[in-house]
Amino acid sequence: MTRKRKNPPKKPTNAALLNTSISPNKHTRRGRDKPDSPREITKLERRRDDCITPPTPERLGRGRFWTATHPHPPCSESWKDLDQEPQAANQSVHTSAGMASGAKRGILERLNADEIVIGDGGFVFALEKRGYVKAGPWTPEAAAEYPEAVRQLHREFLRAGSNVMQTFTFYASDDKLENRGNAVSFTGQQINEAACDLAREVANEGDALVAGGVSQTPSYLSCKSESEVKATFKKQMDVFIKKNVDFLIAEYFEHVEEAEWAVQVLKATKKPVAATMCIGPMGDMHGVTPGECAVRLVKAGADIVGVNCHFDPMTCVKTVAMMKAAVEKAGLKAHYIVQPLAYHTPDCGCQGFIDLPEFPFALEPRVLTRWDMQHYAREAFKAGIRYIGGCCGFEPYHIRAVAEELAPERGFLPKASEKHGMWGSGLEMHTKPWVRARARREYWEKMKPASGRPLCPSMSTPDGWGVTKGDADLMQQKEATTKDQLRPLFNKADSKN
Repeated sequence: MTRKRKNPPKKPTNAALLNTSISPNKHTRRGRDKPDSPREITKLERRRDDCITPPTPERLGRGRFWTATHPHPPCSESWKDLDQEPQAANQSVHTSAGMASGAKRGILERLNADEIVIGDGGFVFALEKRGYVKAGPWTPEAAAEYPEAVRQLHREFLRAGSNVMQTFTFYASDDKLENRGNAVSFTGQQINEAACDLAREVANEGDALVAGGVSQTPSYLSCKSESEVKATFKKQMDVFIKKNVDFLIAEYFEHVEEAEWAVQVLKATKKPVAATMCIGPMGDMHGVTPGECAVRLVKAGADIVGVNCHFDPMTCVKTVAMMKAAVEKAGLKAHYIVQPLAYHTPDCGCQGFIDLPEFPFALEPRVLTRWDMQHYAREAFKAGIRYIGGCCGFEPYHIRAVAEELAPERGFLPKASEKHGMWGSGLEMHTKPWVRARARREYWEKMKPASGRPLCPSMSTPDGWGVTKGDADLMQQKEATTKDQLRPLFNKADSKN
């Protein structure tokens, strides 16, 4: 017989969860318990344990769980009482081995329920550092050439807490793959198909959706016609439809006009569409404000709007807040997404971090800490943004920090938290006493990291050439850049320094 609880257990507070040092598979002592003495496992630990480790009939029979406000599989069931027959309870449980894509709730179902969706991180930068992407073209042929590298990065982001496996199709349009002498031994279709297969494979290992992504094109920068640019997007879109991705993202657009064209093409699929621009508070490259950009994208058919890349997290949160205010003022409805850089960029101009002299090979001193990421996640949530992820520079541990910060709202921690003490609590086991003294939240919240570079400035002077669509220097070509073309660029750069 199933017993009913008169007063269901309360959801733990934000402070309670963040300040609790718990390992999912190892329970710490409390009070005067002896090291090896058994004790009752707290409701929070039990809930966290079962969300990270696949439930078994034996573990499900241990007692009741508190119900998450925003449940996600494998914690998707609102288990108000599990003092029933263990086997019966286990029948509705999804394990970490995954489930069929058709059984998952879609992106709009989750966002309409005010759930938090955590995106992944920056594939091109992460894989360039690992030796699988070439800086300069930044094209994603690794999806077909080195699938094991792409698959592993997907898995690390999934383990860190990502709900979306975005296809590694950034700059996978045909015109970009063959731009400026880029020698790629795979066709655009082969790369896009391989990327979809890898994303789906890993997404099915957990509760993740697959998003097919397109991005800005050399064709637009070279002033090609609307029909020509849209035809470029359609080639990628046809692959995404064939592979049945769950939704689509038009990301990394500097000009709202091109982003509108992308949304219009993707919306023809009848799938949900997200659109993100790589802009800051100053707007796009032609001075269109973030608010106007967002309104135009929503009118074009985007269900989710926001920004990605080019700027640091807090700048991006500010920009999306401007978008949100404008969309609401226009009487429109949308969901909001933010996927910023993992670099501090207070010194950036309109063009963002690619104007910084450190771009792309000396950005490491600007990397945000995991604690910075927790602050970002909280501020994004407070701003009303529910799709929260990352772009260039974001590694899996950054996404884990986002997932840990938002664990109280989501109701569970990611599997990667098995090896991470909340707010440095794992340092309690360090051999050095002064390091053990750092095992507390207040220490890391007050930390102001040093760069270790005494002669380096805290900020840089952006290049700021002011070049945008229509400028001769931005006209693209299939042929490799010649020395004669580079010489005046070198001279111009030297004259500015």
